[in-house]
Amino acid sequence: MEIVQNNLDALILLIKEMRLIGGLAILLFTAIAAKILDLFIAKVLRALVKKSKFQGDDTFIEIAHRPVINTILLAGVLSAVNWIKIDPQIKFVVSAFLKTAILIVVVRAIYNLLKEIFVHLRKIHVQGKLFINLAENLGNILLTISVLAIFLGIWAINITPIVASAGVLSLAVAFAAKDTIANFFGGMNIFVDRPFKAGDYIVLESGERGAVVEVGVRSTILLTRDDLQISIPNAVIANSKIINESAPEPRFRIRIKIGVAYGSDIDHVEDVLIGIADSNEEITSFPEPRVRFRAFGDSSLDFELLCWAKNPADRGRITHELNKKVYKEFNKNKIIIPFPQMDVYIHPSA
Repeated sequence: MEIVQNNLDALILLIKEMRLIGGLAILLFTAIAAKILDLFIAKVLRALVKKSKFQGDDTFIEIAHRPVINTILLAGVLSAVNWIKIDPQIKFVVSAFLKTAILIVVVRAIYNLLKEIFVHLRKIHVQGKLFINLAENLGNILLTISVLAIFLGIWAINITPIVASAGVLSLAVAFAAKDTIANFFGGMNIFVDRPFKAGDYIVLESGERGAVVEVGVRSTILLTRDDLQISIPNAVIANSKIINESAPEPRFRIRIKIGVAYGSDIDHVEDVLIGIADSNEEITSFPEPRVRFRAFGDSSLDFELLCWAKNPADRGRITHELNKKVYKEFNKNKIIIPFPQMDVYIHPSA
């Protein structure tokens, strides 16, 4: 029996030594693989990145280089610890620490990568900085929650009560802030679809019109021609018909309707109207102003002057200036503008 026991002890010792050698082999293999990958990234990928026209790939390599190597090394140590035979309690604690270290390395790399992406987006979409900042904050919150959940799972902490409480709390918050949430998603729709931007002159289905001052998280602010600010919830705008008078080109068509007396020289009338439009500096030269002979009216020949104002917000003032100019030029050129009149004849009674 003693001989058998001695042989059994020797076998167990041999197995432990073999597991230890296997663990060391895993560490050696991991170190070699990490070094090869390190050289590949430093020599090959960086050389390829320098030839690339894309501006963000060098930053991506810079951010991901060290975390990838460190993650491989930590994963190798974790595999070696799991391979060798040690006390289960000690193995659990050591494995948890290594998994936590891997989590920290990976999350830090993801955070830095997202930060660079949002910086790049802010440079491209200047008008959407508010929503980009909001998206960045939401991304950080989601990342933090995910990291916390993974951390609790690594250390075998029961998260069921926490998840249940968070679910009930989320429902309560969502119900209390349903209007705010609707406005937020309405703002996101505006940001994604981009039916207008700050500075555009828009008209809503409800009748509000004005220049867009700011597209906020909850509402969009318009500045009317009376210099009044109107704050409209984004949920309302997202579900409304919107006329953007500044798109696709920042100009607005003005129509001046005018009637002249029968017997007028219609070619001369057309030339005078075109000259009036050309003399106004706030009327675009392209498209060119044009005149249309629309109809034979009851007491007039009906013309329409069509021209484009450079700024949609100025159409009221420009219409005023054109009307004044039409009246003055018609008087100067002896062009008669007919008007309704009634003749009353009084007959003496018999």
